[in-house]
Amino acid sequence: MGAWGHFKTITRHRHQVIKHCAKAGILWQGLFHDLSKYSPTEFLPGAKYYQGTRSPNEAERETYGYSKAWIHHKGRNRHHFEYWTDYNPQTKKIEGVKMPVRFVKEMFCDRVAASKIYMGDKYTEDAPLAYFMKGKQRRLINQETSDLLEKLLVMLSEKGEEETFRYIRNLKDY
Repeated sequence: MGAWGHFKTITRHRHQVIKHCAKAGILWQGLFHDLSKYSPTEFLPGAKYYQGTRSPNEAERETYGYSKAWIHHKGRNRHHFEYWTDYNPQTKKIEGVKMPVRFVKEMFCDRVAASKIYMGDKYTEDAPLAYFMKGKQRRLINQETSDLLEKLLVMLSEKGEEETFRYIRNLKDY
């Protein structure tokens, strides 16, 4: 069940992201979304640790103290804010870098799709915002990027998908 269940889950998620990216005006990005999940580096641990109720990366972390699959994934997929961190020579710390708007749009699509896939019929339009807010204080993310994503998630919660995707389609780079 592990390999087949994992394959079905990541494929259903990817197809949902493609639909959202089309609505957001970034279909091309959607077509290439998360292809690294099918690579052996990500797929094999995903199948091994698949449970169907949470990310296999969490179970891999419990085993090794980190997830090789996640490290590989975040380093290749620019819609993850974790990709956008770098050493700041002034502060001498790793900090979040402001993401280009097109990747924030894809990140929004990814988060909404993940909520739909993993919550099933329990999904509501405020669920992605609730998930975002739950981990907000722990994130190493650029403040402008965080503010924009939160704005989009609040809009989804308050005004629904149709109006939010219309807004996103017209959103220009910073």
